[in-house]
Amino acid sequence: MQRQAQVQRQTLKYSPLQIQMLNLLHLTTLELEHRIKEEMEENPVLEEGKDKDEEPAESERVEDFLDKGETVGVGDDEAPSMQDYYDWDEFRDNDVPDYKTYSNNYTPDDELYTRPVVETVSFRDELKEQIHFLRLSERQQLIADFILDSLDEDGFLRRDCDIIADDISFANSIFIDAADVEEMLKVIQQLEPAGIAARDLQESLRIQLNRMSNRPESWNLANRILTDCFDELGARNYDKIMRVLEIDEEHLKEALHCIVSLNPKPASGLRNDSTINESIKPDFLLRYLDDDNIEVQLAWGNSPALRMNKVFTQMAEEKNDRATRQFLKNKINSAKWFIDAIKQRENTMLNTMRAIVKLQFDYFQTGNIKKLKPMILKDVAEIIDMDISTVSRVTTNKYVQTPFGIVLLKDLFTEGVAREDGTEVSNRAIQEAIREIVEAEDKRHPLNDQQITDLLAERDYLVARRTVAKYREQLNIPTSRLRVEIG
Repeated sequence: MQRQAQVQRQTLKYSPLQIQMLNLLHLTTLELEHRIKEEMEENPVLEEGKDKDEEPAESERVEDFLDKGETVGVGDDEAPSMQDYYDWDEFRDNDVPDYKTYSNNYTPDDELYTRPVVETVSFRDELKEQIHFLRLSERQQLIADFILDSLDEDGFLRRDCDIIADDISFANSIFIDAADVEEMLKVIQQLEPAGIAARDLQESLRIQLNRMSNRPESWNLANRILTDCFDELGARNYDKIMRVLEIDEEHLKEALHCIVSLNPKPASGLRNDSTINESIKPDFLLRYLDDDNIEVQLAWGNSPALRMNKVFTQMAEEKNDRATRQFLKNKINSAKWFIDAIKQRENTMLNTMRAIVKLQFDYFQTGNIKKLKPMILKDVAEIIDMDISTVSRVTTNKYVQTPFGIVLLKDLFTEGVAREDGTEVSNRAIQEAIREIVEAEDKRHPLNDQQITDLLAERDYLVARRTVAKYREQLNIPTSRLRVEIG
């Protein structure tokens, strides 16, 4: 038997305005422009333009407006209250309104320009075009296509011929032997560019070396290095190579120059990497008024100013049809929340960026990375009196335009390292010092992590050796052995 009981409990719910605010805060400028266009397409109450005080002519009826497609400014009428909105789920899942199905609702001006996408051909397709010029049987063509589809993005064949033969046999219900795959692999390795379809880097470099048309005097020595001392070459153990091959340093330099001219990624010659890269559009602009004042501005670009259409607000009051009136009120409330959310987003972003400029004023004045102070999200949140998660949303994927370039805001948040005098320095300054030390070192005898640590201590940067190793890896600087250079 079911029993009913009343339970009283507290729950936390977000208002529609708060939801809109959270959804807009993390968007970049480009994403916000796209989001505004989507909202204007979905909500007929929203339109471009600033608010106007003039009222529409009395002789102009709502029906005439819908026929002509004209717009009327919005006055300073009181915004509808949230109590007028009854069913949030109904508005959220609302179907496409009938007005969007009218043929005269769209004009050529409504078509948004989209950047054309360049048609590209993968390097596998280019290799297949080359191999189709060969006189191959249907069986050989099947094996060749399967091998080409098995190449990785660098053009290497990382799978064993036995496995490839089993896969082809199972997929096509025919028997393929590993020897057949080996035979076709040798044919494919004769295609352009040289070194394609090799099973490892050593094989690829040897194929390229053997197919060189103009062989230098050091060709034989380079071939011996790739054949007998490839591991030592990868570890840059040049002393052992000279000892094993019984050569001097001058001959080794000539052979290395020949090897360096080869391509370690053979597919790079065919792979089309000329995809269109979207340029970074900054979200903030800094305006330097004088030596002591920096003004923060939002980089709005082409984002339109929004207002509510007066005709639809009048229609919500005049229409007797309850369903139409409720639909329009829901759209009006949604438009009001969206406009208010954008305004709150602007204020929050400006306050956050002003706090960052205040904390990193010396850095923005000079652009010197060594002037960057330790700063975390909590420091900014305390200044603007907001939650840390809000600051994180504002600074995620956001950029600021400065006189010394475009800066990612997340790069300004760094940890602090204590110095002997009790002050703290940003870890970015220590990383920059490590970079300077490595660039100035003797490449014949590179500095190890302990030696770099000792040099940092002379600059009053007291960090552990493991910390130096971590920063070196973050800077993509290899170990001392891999930084060895001859001559």
